[in-house]
Amino acid sequence: MTKGLFLQTAILEQKLKREGLRRLNVSGVLRILGVSRSGYNSFKEREFNMSAKLSYKEELKNLVLNIHLWSKQIYGAPKITRELKKQGIRIAEKTVGNYMREMGLKAHYIKPYIKTTIDPDFDNRLKNLLNEQFNPEKPNAIWCSDITYIHTGKGFAYLTCIMDLFSRKIIAWRLSESLEAKWVVECVLEAKELRRTTQPLVLHSDRGSQYVCGAYIKALNNIMPSYSQKASPWQNACIESFHALIKREWLYRFKIKDFDHAYRLIFEYIETFYNTVRSHSHCGYLSPQEYEEYYYAQLKRALEKTA
Repeated sequence: MTKGLFLQTAILEQKLKREGLRRLNVSGVLRILGVSRSGYNSFKEREFNMSAKLSYKEELKNLVLNIHLWSKQIYGAPKITRELKKQGIRIAEKTVGNYMREMGLKAHYIKPYIKTTIDPDFDNRLKNLLNEQFNPEKPNAIWCSDITYIHTGKGFAYLTCIMDLFSRKIIAWRLSESLEAKWVVECVLEAKELRRTTQPLVLHSDRGSQYVCGAYIKALNNIMPSYSQKASPWQNACIESFHALIKREWLYRFKIKDFDHAYRLIFEYIETFYNTVRSHSHCGYLSPQEYEEYYYAQLKRALEKTA
């Protein structure tokens, strides 16, 4: 009863102040109600502080929503929390998770990945130079490549990617309507041109026919080929993981009409999000591009100190 009277008095007092009218004689009203001024002031402090807290909560929820949308609805609570901390906002991951549940938000993770390619049985001379060492100390030391199937309304398309294991950046990719080796060859040539590399490096792949043919070996030139053992996809885990990622985070959310539609979606994910924006735990929650830029900035400083 008293709380209701307190609230009505406080609302009336605020309304009169906003409208610039004569101030309410609060003391007189409180005398009539038979309650103390100190009790009323304590009530106002509690209630209006609560309103301020609710307002701040709504602001935080809006920020969580904006980051979720900015990430193409891919980020969950851990990565949204990190993005908020980058903006100087201290908040617990559990709180972000609670806000996401209140707003009905969740990270997109739609289907488990099932590998559909079958590694053929090739000669034992194909060596595994990588040996599951997935963390080189510099860019352009080890690349890896694989082909994955993309289902469209008009049949399959085939995505070939080359990843730099240092940063997990996709440095070249091709979408094709066939499994001809020429698409892999084009991807290799593009990667070499874009990275302008002359140093010896390793390019790891499975034992698919596209990766053992003469045209591929010729395109490698000074690059050393490395191959996973038969039926051992974990030996090329990073590129396998990326192909699973692009499907479950992005492609499985769409009914892909045809080749052109698939191309647009893949371009958007790789070129405008994954390489440049999406934070990666391997890269200390920088994007692959940011991680490489950080490496070269550190290298430049080290060289300047020794000069």
